[in-house]
Amino acid sequence: MPHTYSIAYGKETIRFSLSYSHRKTLAINVHPDLSVTVTAPQGTKIEAVKQKVRKQAAWILKQRNYFSQFLPEQPPRQYVSGETHLYLGRQYRLKVVEGADESVRLKGGWICVQVKRKDDTQKIKALFDQWMLRRARERFQLSLEKCLEKMRRHEIAEPQLRIRKMKKRWGSCTGRGVINLNIELIKAPSHCIDYVVTHELCHLKYPHHGKKFYDLLARVMPDWEARKQRLERVKL
Repeated sequence: MPHTYSIAYGKETIRFSLSYSHRKTLAINVHPDLSVTVTAPQGTKIEAVKQKVRKQAAWILKQRNYFSQFLPEQPPRQYVSGETHLYLGRQYRLKVVEGADESVRLKGGWICVQVKRKDDTQKIKALFDQWMLRRARERFQLSLEKCLEKMRRHEIAEPQLRIRKMKKRWGSCTGRGVINLNIELIKAPSHCIDYVVTHELCHLKYPHHGKKFYDLLARVMPDWEARKQRLERVKL
C-alpha cells in the first residue's frame, strides 16, 4: 500500500505517494490532478527516494504548474443563503436575512449577514469582506504576539504586520522588518496561521531557506511540517 511523504523545496512542499515494485529504476510521475507518485525498486531507502525527488523538484513543479491551468476554476461567489465559506479551518454556511441594521455575526455553523435588501449581493459581499478583514486583523495580531513570545530568546524584534491580498503566497517578509500576511489565511486553522507567522518571524533572522533557517524553525515549532501539510489543503 502506498505511503505519503514530503520534501521541502524553497517555499514549496512536494508531497508524493511512494510504492515499491520489482523495477530496476526509480520513476516519478506527475498527474493531471497535480498528485505526484513515485515507484521505487524494492529495498530502496526513503532518504534515497527523497534525494531523487529533490533533484527532480524543479521539473515536478513545472509539470504541476502546467497541469494546474486545466483544473476547473472555483465558481464565483454568489453571496446567497446556503453558500459555504471557510473560516479558521471550518466550513460555515452563509445566512442572509433582511433587517434595518446591517451586521455580520457568527452563530453556530452559520455566518449570518443582516442587510436591508437580500438581493443586494454587492452590499452583502462588502459587509462579509469587512467582517473577514476585522477577524483577520484580530487573529493575526494574536498569533504574532503568541509566536513572538516563544522566540524572545532568539532576539527577534516585533515586526510591523500588514494584511494583503496575495495570489500565491500565504505570507512574506521584507528586509525592513515587515511581515505581510494574505487575508485568505483567515480560512486556515489557527495552528496553520501560527505556522505561517512563525515561518516569517524566522525570516527576520535568516532571510533565506538554508539550514540555519530550518534549524530555527524546527526548534521553535517542531511540528511545522505537519502544520504546513494541513495548510496545503486550504485553497488560495
